[in-house]
Amino acid sequence: MTGDTAMPVVTGAVRAAGLLHTVAGPLSAADVCGPVLAHEHLALDLSRGSGPKAVLAARHRAAVAAELAVLRRDFGLSLVVELTCRGMGRDLAALARIAAASGVAVVAATGWYYERFHPPEVVGAAPEVLARSLVEEIEDGRGGIRPGVIGEIGSHGDRPSEPESRVLRAAALAARATGLAVVTHAGLGRGGRAQLELLTAAGLAPHRIAIGHQDLLDDPAVHRELAAAGAYVCFDTIGKEHYRSDAARLRLLLALVEAGHADRALLSCDVSRHGYLVGAGGGGYGHLFRSFVPRLRAAGADEELIDGLVRRNPLRFLTGRDGEWGGAAGGAFR
Repeated sequence: MTGDTAMPVVTGAVRAAGLLHTVAGPLSAADVCGPVLAHEHLALDLSRGSGPKAVLAARHRAAVAAELAVLRRDFGLSLVVELTCRGMGRDLAALARIAAASGVAVVAATGWYYERFHPPEVVGAAPEVLARSLVEEIEDGRGGIRPGVIGEIGSHGDRPSEPESRVLRAAALAARATGLAVVTHAGLGRGGRAQLELLTAAGLAPHRIAIGHQDLLDDPAVHRELAAAGAYVCFDTIGKEHYRSDAARLRLLLALVEAGHADRALLSCDVSRHGYLVGAGGGGYGHLFRSFVPRLRAAGADEELIDGLVRRNPLRFLTGRDGEWGGAAGGAFR
């Protein structure tokens, strides 16, 4: 098989309107009344490519669940989009336990990260073959858990490598077949244009694509271009000040909002190692709510805008549609 047309659309997998697949089963987006963290990791192991600190292992599970439970209590946190995929130490059973312990719904992911972390199944495999593997997992699940998003599909540099390009095409084909959305990892924010070009060339609609880590790229013109094309622009490393200051992130986000693209921004913290947890001295999963959102308010953002950024936008992205969640969050988010 050499062409995209060799991957059939699996019509039976098209998502029910407004329905999310979580690790605990289906969830109506209309029932998500509080904020959503659009790009996080709750259990992962990147030590093979990033060193021993880049893990959230079994010994960290209780701390992770406790953080989420506090955010549910204090800010109404309702949903976490967990983007640990194949080759990143994904642990679906651990995600289910964390969700149950914290009371916060979790959407699990599938796909492949950037080339350094590709498992053997990617080597030499055609996009159609890889896509079929993703569709099978999305349709049948693993251990009773079905992924609810494809990502984070990775590339580094201004253009994806050949293996990364195959994985991106596979993600697009699987997304078309199943109705799931695709989230990318754009290393240091670079390569987003190329990712979007490749995904849309494979037939995936821009509004089913979120380009990752754009808060690490100080280029408002690129952000506007991605959003104007219909893609979501991820400000998803909030709090990682060793990469870029939150003041710069706020400036870039406000520029996108002022350009008329508030409905295309997704916010999160991308906790990806145990040192980022509150108990280890980091800002944790709640840095977005405790620090960044107050700065947004101080900059003039009203509650309708904030609810859009932290709740309605991710729900629209995940489901591909507007719905009953179009109003305010009912005061759940403070």
